[in-house]
Amino acid sequence: MADKETKRYMELQMEEMKSFHAENEDDAEKKESAAKKNKSINEKEAEIAELYEDLAEYEEDLECFENELEVVKTNELKDIGPSLTQNFPDEERDYEAELKTVVEAGWRHMVETLNTHPKEQLELIEKCDFADMAEKLTDAFPDYSGNFETEIKEVLVKRWEILIAIKKEHIKEEIAEIKTAGLKPHYAKRVYKRYHGIE
Repeated sequence: MADKETKRYMELQMEEMKSFHAENEDDAEKKESAAKKNKSINEKEAEIAELYEDLAEYEEDLECFENELEVVKTNELKDIGPSLTQNFPDEERDYEAELKTVVEAGWRHMVETLNTHPKEQLELIEKCDFADMAEKLTDAFPDYSGNFETEIKEVLVKRWEILIAIKKEHIKEEIAEIKTAGLKPHYAKRVYKRYHGIE
């Protein structure tokens, strides 16, 4: 009888071992299947994230331009350059030089295309720094009926509004491309953020 019990005990152990190994094999197959599934999910997420990449960049640029426009609108002319530098320290831009270039281009348009301003004003703008531009123009042209500070600010505001309009148009195009791919933009954004670890 002891032999029968031992034999039965051995059979039970054998069944347990078979069961255990079968479970391990199943687990291994499941892990391998999960790994393949994760890899395919990651590849799909990478594709979606790549599709959203340009849109994310345009949205970031748009936000930056809108914030810069706010600084341009809310500050006095002489304070715009330093305020932009202070509010956006991570930007590697020379705001004073950029502002001067924008005003020069805007004034050149008014002188050469619209014929609303004399060439001498443009020549003076090209010679002076942005911060004292309005003051030097006012001193050089005391009989001028307009307000140089207001006009310079209008040139700057128009430039930022154009940049914002261009970025919004790019965003619309990217959204259309995402929709054409059969995705919803908010879903693509969520996948992009998850893929890049942005939360």
